[in-house]
Amino acid sequence: MKIETISIHAGNKLDEDSRAVTQPIVLSSTFERGEDGGYPSGYMYSRIDNPNRKSLENVIAKLENGADCCAFATGNTAGMSVFQCLEPGSHVICPDDMYHGLRNQLKFVFKGIIELDFVDLTQVDEIEKYVKSNTRMIWVETPSNPLLKIADITAISAVTKKHNLKLVVDNTFATPYGQQPLALGADLIMHSTTKYLNGHSDVCGGAVVTKEKDSFWERMRNLQVLGGAVPSPFDCYLVTRGIKTLAYRMRGHEYNAFELAKYLEAHPAIERVFYPGLKSHPQFDLARKQMTSFGGMLSFCVKGGEDPARRLVNNVKIFTQATSLGGVESLLEHRYSIEGPDSKTPKNLIRVSVGLENLEDLIMDLDTNL
Repeated sequence: MKIETISIHAGNKLDEDSRAVTQPIVLSSTFERGEDGGYPSGYMYSRIDNPNRKSLENVIAKLENGADCCAFATGNTAGMSVFQCLEPGSHVICPDDMYHGLRNQLKFVFKGIIELDFVDLTQVDEIEKYVKSNTRMIWVETPSNPLLKIADITAISAVTKKHNLKLVVDNTFATPYGQQPLALGADLIMHSTTKYLNGHSDVCGGAVVTKEKDSFWERMRNLQVLGGAVPSPFDCYLVTRGIKTLAYRMRGHEYNAFELAKYLEAHPAIERVFYPGLKSHPQFDLARKQMTSFGGMLSFCVKGGEDPARRLVNNVKIFTQATSLGGVESLLEHRYSIEGPDSKTPKNLIRVSVGLENLEDLIMDLDTNL
C-alpha cells in the first residue's frame, strides 16, 4: 500500500459491535478478565495497552516500515525513553544544533549518567573521531532544528555499524512522507507526534519506531509500560485521525514553504534563507537524494541583526508568534530568545512553520513587515 492508503487504514479498527467505520475511543482504564483469569480481549489495564494506542502505534510503524512502535505522552518523553535504555556511563554523539528541549534534557536530567558530545553531523568524516570505547549511540536530527542542516543518514549508518552503535533519527521535521530513515540505515526513529503527524496543534505526543524487535527494544517497551508516560486514549485517537490526512497536508506545507523560501531569498531585507529545497542550501544535493519531500519548515536571517528580527515577529498578523510547528496555521518564532544564551542559533534568525493558508496572504503579511 502507498502512504495515503496506509495513513487512512492502518490506524482503523472496525468496531465489531456497532460496525462503526471510525474507531471508538475506549476510555476504560481496566478490562474484564475471563473465567480462567486471562484477558479475552487482549487488554488488561490502560497503562499497559489500549485499543486506541495500539491503532496509533500500528499506523506509525507501518508509515515508517518499522517492526514496532511505542507511543508516549510527549516527544521529549519519547526521546528520554531512548536514552533511559542506555547503561549509565554510555556516551552519545548528538548534533551540535540539536533541538534545545532534548539538548537541555540530556545536559540536566542525564547529567552524570550519560556522556555527551555535540558534533556537526554534516561533517561525516569528523564523526568517527568522537567515537570512544563507551560510545553506544549516535542521535541524528535531519533536517535539524532550527538551522535545517541535512545529515547523511546512510553515511552515518556506516559509522554506527562499524562500531556496533545504535543510530537514532529524529524524523519530526521530515515525517514519513518526506524521509524513510530505516531504509537508509537507521535503527530507531523518534517523532514528536505533536507536530506534523497530528497536524492540528491540539495534542502532545511522541513515538519511537524500531527496525527490529531486539533486546534494546524490549527495554524500550518495558520502559513504556512500567514508566507509564503514555498518551491518553483520546490523544491517541486525535493523532490517529490527524495522520489520515498527513500526505495531503505535507504536499500543501511543502508547496507553501518552497514558494515562501524563494520569495524570502530574493527579498533585499533578508540575509540568508535555510530551506533544503533551495539550490543555495549547502546540502541541497544530499537533501534531494535522501528526502522525498523538502517539508514545511524554514528559517531565515533578517538583515540588521536581532532588533529587526524581533520587530517582524511582533508585527505580523497572519503568522502567529508561537512555539511548536506542524499545524495547519503558520507560526514563526525568534529562536535565540527561546533557546537561551548557549544557543548556536544566530540572533537574527526566525524559524517558520509554514501552514496551509493562502500563499499570497502569507507573502503579503511578511512583505508588509519586512
